[in-house]
Amino acid sequence: MTLRTPRQDAPGPDTPLRGLPAPTAPSASAPPSSAPSAATPPAHPGTTPSAFTRLNAGTAALLGIRPDAYAGLPGLAPPYLDDDRYRTPSATNVRLWELMVAHAPWPEVAELMAGRSHLGRLGVWDYLLTSAPTPLEGLRDAVHHVAAVADAGTEAVTISDDGRHITLSHLNTAELTYEAASAIRSYALGLLCRRIGEAAGRPVVPTRVTLAAKAPRRHAALTGLYGTRAVEFESAADSVTFRAADLRCPAPHAQPGLSDLLRRHSEQALATAIPLHTWLDLFRATLRTALEQGEEIPTLASATRRLAVSSRTLQRRLEEHGTSWRAELDAARRAHVVHLLTATDQTLDAIAARNGYADARALRRAVHRWTGRTPSALRKGAAG
Repeated sequence: MTLRTPRQDAPGPDTPLRGLPAPTAPSASAPPSSAPSAATPPAHPGTTPSAFTRLNAGTAALLGIRPDAYAGLPGLAPPYLDDDRYRTPSATNVRLWELMVAHAPWPEVAELMAGRSHLGRLGVWDYLLTSAPTPLEGLRDAVHHVAAVADAGTEAVTISDDGRHITLSHLNTAELTYEAASAIRSYALGLLCRRIGEAAGRPVVPTRVTLAAKAPRRHAALTGLYGTRAVEFESAADSVTFRAADLRCPAPHAQPGLSDLLRRHSEQALATAIPLHTWLDLFRATLRTALEQGEEIPTLASATRRLAVSSRTLQRRLEEHGTSWRAELDAARRAHVVHLLTATDQTLDAIAARNGYADARALRRAVHRWTGRTPSALRKGAAG
C-alpha cells in the first residue's frame, strides 16, 4: 500500500475531530450532496440503535476486554441492549470504541467490526441498501435513514456523482480520540463497501479510498477492509470512490415494492424508538419494562435491584431530576393502562388486576381522572 500526498480535490467535506487534520471546504462547483437537509432535525440525536451497541459490545469481548470494564455503561443492561426498541447513549458506544482501540490497532478494530457486521446484523438499514433496484438507489435510501444505524446527530454520509465516478464521504462530528475516530471512520467506509458488494451480488472494488488518518505501521487490515491497496492517507476527507457503472447496475436481489416497505418500516421503528439519554430515561425504561413483562406492580425494592443501587441513592437521584418514586410509578402505570386500553382487547377486569387496582370500577375512576373520558370512550377513539 502506498502513501500518497493528499490531493487538493479530495472528494467530499468533513468536520474536524480532535487529533485529525481539518478538511477543506467543498468547492462551489461540487455536486450537490444527497445527505438529508440540514433544516431537518436528526432523529434521536445522542443515541444509537441497540443493534449497533450489541455489535460493539460483542466485538469488545472478542478483543479480550473484560466485561467489568464496560458493564456499568448506560444502556448495556440486558433489558435495553437486547430490545431493539431502545437506543443507547452514543457516549456508551464511544467508550466501547475507545476501549477497543486501546487493545488493538485501529485498522484491525475497523476490519474486525466490518467482518462481524453480517447482513441483517444492523437491522432494516442493511436491507434498505441491499434490496433497492440498484446499489446507488440503495445508498440513497441508506443515507436518508442513517438514524436507523447510527447517531444522526454526529454521523452522516454524502454522495457525490460526477457521471463517471461516485464518491461516498463519511462525516463524523463526535468528540473522539484520534485512534477511535480513525477506527470508526475506516469501519463506516468498509461497511459501505461490504453492503455495496452484497447489493450488487459480487465484489465491487473502490477505485480510490481516502482517509484523514496518518498511515499506520501495518496496512494489511485496511487492504482486507477495502479490497484494494489504493488508499491515500492524511487526506481532507474520509471517502470511497466507485465507478458509476458499478453502482448503477441492476441489483440481483431487488423486489418490486420492497424498498417502499422497508422505508416505512424504518420510519415506524424510529417513531416508536425509546431513546436513553439520561439516568432518568433508564429509570423510566426500567419501570416500563417491568410493567410490560406482566410482573407485579414495581416496588422501590424491585427497582433498586434492577438498577443495582440502594433505595436511598435511587430516591436522591429522582429528587435531583425534580421528581419522586410515587410520581414516576403513577405516570408509568397511567401510560401502561392507556396503552392496554387502546392497543389490546384485554378486559377491564384483567387490566385492573394487572395494574394493581381493586376492580374494574376503580380502574374506570382512575382513567376518568387522568383523561376526562371513560375506558370505553378511549377504546372507541383509538379504533377510529
